[in-house]
Amino acid sequence: MARIAVIGAGMGALAAAARLAVAGHRVTVYERTETYGGGVRRFERDGFSFDTGPGLLTLPAVWRDLFVKTGKEPLEACVELVQVDPSARHVFADGTEAALPNASRAGVVSALDEALGSGAGGRWGDFLVRAREAWDRTRRPLLEEPLWRDWSVLADREPYPSVPHKRLLRTRRAGTLAEVGAWELRDPRLAALLESHALAYGLDPRVTPASAAVLPYMEHAFGMWSVRGGVRELARAVYERCLARRVAFVFGAEVTRIVEKDGRAAGVELGDGSVVEADFVVAPGAGGVAGVPPRGQGEVVPQRGLPSRLTVLLALRGGRPEATAHRTIVHTRDREGELEALFGTAPAQAAGPTVTVLRPEDPALVPDPAHEAVTLSVVVPAGTEPGTDLVEAVLSVAERALPGLRDRVLWREVRTPADIAEETGVEGGSVPAPTLAAAGGRLLHPANSTALPGLFTVGGWAHPGGGLPHAGMSGALVTGLVVEGPEFRGSQ
Repeated sequence: MARIAVIGAGMGALAAAARLAVAGHRVTVYERTETYGGGVRRFERDGFSFDTGPGLLTLPAVWRDLFVKTGKEPLEACVELVQVDPSARHVFADGTEAALPNASRAGVVSALDEALGSGAGGRWGDFLVRAREAWDRTRRPLLEEPLWRDWSVLADREPYPSVPHKRLLRTRRAGTLAEVGAWELRDPRLAALLESHALAYGLDPRVTPASAAVLPYMEHAFGMWSVRGGVRELARAVYERCLARRVAFVFGAEVTRIVEKDGRAAGVELGDGSVVEADFVVAPGAGGVAGVPPRGQGEVVPQRGLPSRLTVLLALRGGRPEATAHRTIVHTRDREGELEALFGTAPAQAAGPTVTVLRPEDPALVPDPAHEAVTLSVVVPAGTEPGTDLVEAVLSVAERALPGLRDRVLWREVRTPADIAEETGVEGGSVPAPTLAAAGGRLLHPANSTALPGLFTVGGWAHPGGGLPHAGMSGALVTGLVVEGPEFRGSQ
């Protein structure tokens, strides 16, 4: 039985803690705040309840596997999962709307043909076939196995099978997501649909590799799910599973340094100066903990400077109408302005950003049926201190999908990158993106093992990157590396 110190109580850390405890180790989690979940938090007021982090779940099988491997009660016995249908309603720049069925290729093709014109659905369906090929090529090395020592193979090879495109007597193949949209989808609305999956993770589609096609494929193939009571309920269930497996938690305990002895991690030093000995240390992939060695030459360099999120929580008069989509994406009318505002030096564009509107059908989130809880979210540069103008712009965009919105507002709560920074400890409130192949390794994340023996990293800033399913996967990978050693090659 080894003593294991886990720094932070984010979702990846919780997943690792539960699995390590089941493997027979004595696990203690040290969390600098007073609760668990990292960025998966909840805001409550006047009978309204909102998720302040992710509002939907993809790949629930990752968390089902955690509950199967750590106890007798399956995930569905601890939380209620509901498949969201439609997966999303899209409101495009020209006013066209399309509601896409959940996890149904034929349904999506039909819906796009009806909304955008004959042939649009077929082009999107053909794209999904190619995206599946990229998924099949990268699923194991990017999600289910520790990062390869020869990770440059993943960095140099583009797994997406681009269609040859003839232009000015030259044959080209799409290398970025934006080129896939322009050359293969050939409709600005389909391109906006594609690019929104990258933008949701703070990725610039103009430079994001075509391999990011796996992002819409994951949503299409595995569906979108809501959690009754909010995604925070998933965090609660994982935390309680940790307690049931006798994981110890120390809240309000900031780890300031990783202790090294005889060339390996030997414990942690807390803010009060006390030292806790450990045989292994599991740390977040980003944060202000001293003692995490810098990545050496030839290793993946940690990502920096990814955007953050601005979230507007709205308590509304009037109930949620029947047949309302859970998720609506209202696309910007100024694509170039939005991208320059996020990834360039331009100010926020006048036409407003792309806004995701969440309108869950969940009685647990409202005081009574005569009210509705709505969440608006946009991607913003890390460290942004949004002013009233930006919040009003977000509301104006949302009104394209929700007419009369302002007249229904009882109150609103604005959550900024500073709030994310406070909850996660990441400078500027940056939110990590999933790991992706190609692009010279720019969108890979550092391996879960480190140059310091006995020290491992977990969570969104380590392999395999950001997102709730990826956090769960990182916990499984760290457990395998601790239990089986460097020869661990992932689940079979």
